[in-house]
Amino acid sequence: MAFTGKYESENQENYEEFLEALGLLSAKTDHNVVTEVLRDGNDFTWTQSIPNWAWSNKFTIGQECELVTMKGDKFKATVLLEGEKISAQFPQYQFTAEIIDDKLVMNCITSGEKGVAFKRVSKRM
Repeated sequence: MAFTGKYESENQENYEEFLEALGLLSAKTDHNVVTEVLRDGNDFTWTQSIPNWAWSNKFTIGQECELVTMKGDKFKATVLLEGEKISAQFPQYQFTAEIIDDKLVMNCITSGEKGVAFKRVSKRM
C-alpha cells in the first residue's frame, strides 16, 4: 500500500531556510530523519524521528483531526489525499507528500512573499 513503510532522508533542499522561517533554526540537526508511515485504509500514523526526538500525527483522510506541529502546538486540519498525494495546511506552511520512484517526497511551503519551499527526499529502509 502506497506510503506504508520506513524511510530515511537522503537529501533535502532549503532545510535551514525553512527552519529559520518557522523560528526553529536551533532545532537543526545533521542526523538523517527517519519517517515511518503506517496506513490502514484512510487511517494514517505519520512519525518522524531522530535520536532523542520524535514527532507523530494520526489522521484519517478527509476528516478534521487534531495535529501537532514540530513545536508541539496543536491545531485542527483536514488531511486530503488527491490521487496519491497527501496534503495538509499546517499553521505556518502547506505540507504535501507523495511516493515517486519508491521514494517519499515531502514538500513544505511557507506562505508570504518570501515563502520558503523545503523539499526532503527519503529512501525506503
